[in-house]
Amino acid sequence: MVGKTNEKYFNDAILEYEKRIKRFIPFEIITIPDSKGIKSADVLKETEGELILKQVKSDDYLILLDEKGKSFSSIKFASYAEKLLSRSDKRIIFAIGGAYGFSKGVYERADDKISLSEMTFSHQLVRVVFTEQLYRAFTIINNLPYHHE
Repeated sequence: MVGKTNEKYFNDAILEYEKRIKRFIPFEIITIPDSKGIKSADVLKETEGELILKQVKSDDYLILLDEKGKSFSSIKFASYAEKLLSRSDKRIIFAIGGAYGFSKGVYERADDKISLSEMTFSHQLVRVVFTEQLYRAFTIINNLPYHHE
């Protein structure tokens, strides 16, 4: 994730879902600092892209949260996550970009792209929504009473 989450209520929610996810898998959130003082969107994307790519190993499976990615229902996302987990012991990395998205290099390195919505959300809110959906996916996979159809 690029940039920190400033609001306590967002942080509290993210920490709660992170704790819940860790019941199922090893899970870590890595935050890349904002690149302050850069005025050009292209330079900003490149700078953030380099920092993102430094966190990704060659055998990691990198998935970008991107508005042009595949859309899923919660059930279908759970199935997608289960397939990813069952086919490999690679680290699965979900990346949330900065305000201007990802650099060309990050797009080229990515193994997949998924979308939470066609709508635009603040990056802080995306973090909460995504961690909740990831937790929801694990409850669906494990037939736990969280998700209702």
